[in-house]
Amino acid sequence: MLAQPSAERSAKPANNGEPVRLIQVRGGLGAVPGLRMTGVHAGIKKRKTDLALIALPGPHVCAQVITTNEIKAAPLLATTAHLDAEGDAIGAIVCNSGCANACTGERGLRDAENTARHTATLLGLRSTQVVVASTGVIGVTLPMDRLSKGLDRAFKALSEGPEAAYDAAEAIMTTDHVPKLAAYAWHENGERRVIGGIAKGSGMIAPNMATMLAFLVTDATVSRASLTEALREASDGTFNMISVDGDMSTNDAVYCCAKPGNGEATPGLRAALSAVCRDLAVGMVKDGEGATKTLTFTVTGARDEQQARKVARAVINSSLVKTALYGEDPNWGRIVAAAGSVGAGMDPETWSLYLGGHTWVERGAIEAMSEAEAHHFLEEQTVEATLDLGLGEATATAWGCDLTGDYVRINAHYRT
Repeated sequence: MLAQPSAERSAKPANNGEPVRLIQVRGGLGAVPGLRMTGVHAGIKKRKTDLALIALPGPHVCAQVITTNEIKAAPLLATTAHLDAEGDAIGAIVCNSGCANACTGERGLRDAENTARHTATLLGLRSTQVVVASTGVIGVTLPMDRLSKGLDRAFKALSEGPEAAYDAAEAIMTTDHVPKLAAYAWHENGERRVIGGIAKGSGMIAPNMATMLAFLVTDATVSRASLTEALREASDGTFNMISVDGDMSTNDAVYCCAKPGNGEATPGLRAALSAVCRDLAVGMVKDGEGATKTLTFTVTGARDEQQARKVARAVINSSLVKTALYGEDPNWGRIVAAAGSVGAGMDPETWSLYLGGHTWVERGAIEAMSEAEAHHFLEEQTVEATLDLGLGEATATAWGCDLTGDYVRINAHYRT
């Protein structure tokens, strides 16, 4: 967020064995030099801003990770075609909220292409150089007359810096309560590099490319192929490790743009990319629809990372675990049942469960914490739990939130 202070953190070691030193910076996309953006009210929503425009400083390579849902919205189809044509020369991103433009047939695809065409005309680009995204209600067509006029206003309002990034982040929100921004800087070869991002996501969040949109830009130079590989790796450990309600949308996408080059993604870029994705992902969980608590759940002692991630996702995605978290109910059986439900190869005699850093259940049977003690830890707004499988050295962390009556209320009346 804009108010967060700068901070340093160490990430994965660089090629010389030294850890990458990341510096958390303010402003999200506004921290990236030369990037212009804005958020305006186009009239898709009644009162709130609903259209974001991001103009890149020159042609950029663009990587994407999109939903695995078999029903994909028109903007995803249009943008995938654009990236196939000009993925090394993307010049702008445009995103509306309030209307998903999904399940809208041939008209929806025309509207997505017309949005790209109008944006390109304003910025002096080819339409295939524009990434198009939408979020909101499924089965509703875009009001193109309003959107076109909104794009004209957005073009005139483009500016650099944190405030502009905040406006763009606000414009892509649906049921979100707060905008989500993140940025990190690092140094390599004596030069400072930065990557920033904005995202939206609050409901229909499942650990398989959740109902979310994220736009990331860096001033680092990298090939598109290497950036794509790095983005997939970062997404697997962040966006694919969160859950609000276990549902998946038709519009989920992450786009990352960088200066074009032939080189590989450096350790610094990979570390900063993962840090930005993690902060945005955790921000979605904290802002989950109706959520009052967040759960950081870590699996240790797994045979491999795949096993660790599979178990961690099963736990944070369990409705019974989520409701127990809301009720501050120390029902550890729900956690263990969820962990064992996915056929990951758990040994019933080797696992141990920890809550708030203290042993809760040891070696699959010995309860080491009283219900009163466990309840005390569950009263916290942020809860941390660890399941040690006792099988190996691999670990994984997932993030989830509680499931509340407010979640039901919000989604029972989403259209009305």
